[in-house]
Amino acid sequence: MKTNITGLILIVDDTPTNLDVISEALSDAGYTVAIATSGERALKQLERRSPDLILLDVMMPGIDGFETCARLKANPNTCDIPVIFMTALSDADSKIKGFEVGAVDYITKPFQEREVLARVKTHLQLSLLTHNLEQQVSQKNAQLQASQIQLIQKEKMSALGNLVAGVAHEINNPIGFIGGNIQPALDYINDLFGLLDLYQQKYPHPDAEITAEIEQIELEYIRKDLPKLVGSITEGVKRIKDVSTSLRTFSRGDSDRPVPCNIHDGIDSTIMILKHRLKADDNHPEIEVIKNYSDLPLVECYAGQLNQVFMNLLSNAIDALDELNKGDSYRDIARVIKIATEVSPDLKQVFICIKDNGVGMSKGLQEQIFENFFTTKCVGKGTGLGLAIVHQIVVQKHGGDITVNSVLGAGTEFVLTLPVKQ
Repeated sequence: MKTNITGLILIVDDTPTNLDVISEALSDAGYTVAIATSGERALKQLERRSPDLILLDVMMPGIDGFETCARLKANPNTCDIPVIFMTALSDADSKIKGFEVGAVDYITKPFQEREVLARVKTHLQLSLLTHNLEQQVSQKNAQLQASQIQLIQKEKMSALGNLVAGVAHEINNPIGFIGGNIQPALDYINDLFGLLDLYQQKYPHPDAEITAEIEQIELEYIRKDLPKLVGSITEGVKRIKDVSTSLRTFSRGDSDRPVPCNIHDGIDSTIMILKHRLKADDNHPEIEVIKNYSDLPLVECYAGQLNQVFMNLLSNAIDALDELNKGDSYRDIARVIKIATEVSPDLKQVFICIKDNGVGMSKGLQEQIFENFFTTKCVGKGTGLGLAIVHQIVVQKHGGDITVNSVLGAGTEFVLTLPVKQ
């Protein structure tokens, strides 16, 4: 904060003697002085340059000091400039009127030089302190919002991670049991079929009751279908294991420092979790995901947080594609999400592009989407924190960048840039 305060002071007075006296005193005290001989000229000067303080005469031809001050306070560009009235009017009504139109103080004529300097210095200091305080409040508010977003993001990831990890753990136990017993069960089945074959060889002519039962249960069909059924169970167990692996990959906890990770694993695990939203149902057709992966190096990152970025961006892309179902003109358009990755020629950056052909956004929305608490979703469906958190994770946490390109009615593309530490 400054200790020696100087500034530009505009003196508005129609009396040359008053202008000379005050401007000389202020100049000798180290202030920069500008003068205007009427309210109209003062307002025109303010269009070109804003002073730090205005000394304004009350009684002037044309628009008087009260009207001049009122116009200053009505203008957003000049409303914060402190105004000190200079007047020979000392009655209470005049002073009250001056304060009502926005003045901060009064100096009565004839002038006392020391009083003028003291009041000018005091109000310049107050103005500076107010400005600094407003800046500090703005900075603290920004820091508070950033801290709130970090806390919310951390709690969301912690809750989601615990939930997903718990589900994966609960899946692993029964799936491990089923998977571990499929082959013994198949061996038992083969043993029983072998025993049946042996019986048929030794007793080729069973009685009527056994023959009827064989026809009833369709033994020959069971012989052919049961191995296929066991094979389907084996494939189902494998798919559930893949889902469990994706859940564990997505919910992996972050250490206190970034670690080398495969970006594609994070994207794939997120797609697996969102797979139910990609399938066709009564409300929307299937959404196709087209992946075009390049050979990326491992990227030092906080994998859990980046997975949240992928989850937000892909969920938003699905939401945008779901919006197409509300318009007849989009009925026959194939729903597509394209995901592409690339490494820069110098191998110092990787690029991740997530693009949809959904409803898109206007230029105005694109300029606001990364702001805290801004959301395009209707009440109850969005907090306005998703993309703000995405921006914070990518830019502040990883030192990267994220840009958005969108055409209303044609789709949206997000491009993430992440540094690769050599």
